[in-house]
Amino acid sequence: MDSLNLFLLIGTGLMFTGLLLGSLSARFGVPSLLIFLVVGMVAGEDGLGGIEFDDFSTAYVIGNIALAVILLDGGLRTRLSTFKLGLWPALSLATLGVAISAGLVGAFATWLMGVDWRVGLLLGGIIGSTDAAAVFSVIKGAGVRLNERVASTLEIESGLNDPMAIFITLMLVGMLVDPDANWGFGMIWTLLQQFGLGALLGLLLGVVISELLLRVRSNEGLHALLLCSGGAMVFAITNLAGGSGFLAIYLTGLVAGNRGGGTGDNVLKSMDSMAWLAQSGMFLILGLLVTPSRLTDHLMWALAVAGFLMLLARPVAVWISLLPFRFKAREEVFIAWTGLRGAVPIVLAVFPLLAGVEQTYLLFDITLVVVLISLVGQGASLRFMARRMKVSIPPSTEPRQTVALAAPRDRYLLQFEVETGAKAVGKPLAELSEEDRTPLMLYREHKVHSPRDEPVIEAGDLISWLAPLAHKPALSDLCHYMSQDEKRYYGNFSVLGKTPVAQLVAVYGVESPPPLWQGLTVAELFTKQVGKQAVVGDTVRISGLRLRARSVEDGLVVMAGLKLPG
Repeated sequence: MDSLNLFLLIGTGLMFTGLLLGSLSARFGVPSLLIFLVVGMVAGEDGLGGIEFDDFSTAYVIGNIALAVILLDGGLRTRLSTFKLGLWPALSLATLGVAISAGLVGAFATWLMGVDWRVGLLLGGIIGSTDAAAVFSVIKGAGVRLNERVASTLEIESGLNDPMAIFITLMLVGMLVDPDANWGFGMIWTLLQQFGLGALLGLLLGVVISELLLRVRSNEGLHALLLCSGGAMVFAITNLAGGSGFLAIYLTGLVAGNRGGGTGDNVLKSMDSMAWLAQSGMFLILGLLVTPSRLTDHLMWALAVAGFLMLLARPVAVWISLLPFRFKAREEVFIAWTGLRGAVPIVLAVFPLLAGVEQTYLLFDITLVVVLISLVGQGASLRFMARRMKVSIPPSTEPRQTVALAAPRDRYLLQFEVETGAKAVGKPLAELSEEDRTPLMLYREHKVHSPRDEPVIEAGDLISWLAPLAHKPALSDLCHYMSQDEKRYYGNFSVLGKTPVAQLVAVYGVESPPPLWQGLTVAELFTKQVGKQAVVGDTVRISGLRLRARSVEDGLVVMAGLKLPG
């Protein structure tokens, strides 16, 4: 019992310390994942705790389980419209981008360290992919709202790129273990199997799990446990079938989140706790694996590889991968800089250790330094880079409550608090009803009012709406009073997407636009200028007027902010 209590004391003490410091880290712009890693290192054999832990097999198992939970949580929070927007550029980055990055880093490492080209390329494969835990956590904790095109690309890339990184790593480990083996068509088939089975089983089993959860009535905590256990089953089944479990569980979360499945606010909050537990435990264990005194043996090589990856290999891979897509140069720079490395490279670095490949401690130590540099340099500067590259937008007011309905599945119960000076103040509640959104009730001073009571909206009222999730920005605009930052960003006025461009020209007395624009609406003008997938923050100009998208639904601008010349 004493041993058990001592084990619990050490484990919970480390977890408590990491969570406490992690909750404070956002104030200083330090990624919380780095805090957990450092706490593990301090508690390790070279640190104050002196804990000797070198069980790579256990760390590998814990890392895989934790990554599965994190990817499930990320999939649950990804809207289908966002997935459609970022899928193809993210897929390009997750395949071609990882291959280019791995190849460039492999060539550089081979030249720098004088190792066998297969060892150099193995290092490139290990650190070639971004990490879902790092990307989800750092973007969420940075305190900035990225434009949807950039955010969706980064998040979906981190959920999709594991199969390519695993394929490269396993191929190189196999070549080093058995140089005489035939690695032709068989390895290509393995890659296709990883992606194909991962996608197929993830989508199919995601539908099955979401249908089951729609029919189960349970409290939020139990519902989150059902999601986690169901997702873990999908992860295991896909891996046993030869597919990518990481890809499958991400897609399962995506399907369950978008089909309802009871994934309302409270369920997602429970899932958020599980994701925090998974990523904190994983980074603590990985921190315990680190032997800081050994890292100095190859520190200069590791720093050179980290610099080459962040400043050359990743930017080149991003630039080539995104050539077919309509990204601005500043967006590509930000995507390149936010290629965060985290637990995935460390877990992949365990593969050659378990296989008994020579020089694997060299690869493991360099990988650890690359992860640390990425979390410190790229993670801590994400907020600054987002503003510098102009990819951040002012945060919108979120609903007080969001509840997914079992039927109809595309409708949500959204509750907003009306702020002083908001557009809705002074209007009858019934007037705010439109075809796709319906105000259900108004709550004021412990009393509930229905639209039939014809209440006039006042500041402080809580209004519950039945509407698609895509209407959230428009409802936020009604109930929220624009801050000075929002006014500077969007302008003092708003226009609807269905407003004719000619009407804007007539009202504001500016020069007539080109003849091709004369018959267009504002929404059609955005489509013509930025493509069929506009996002909040996209900007067009008409004869001195600046229009910036404020609310977007299915790629079409519903509302735009207007800034006058001068």
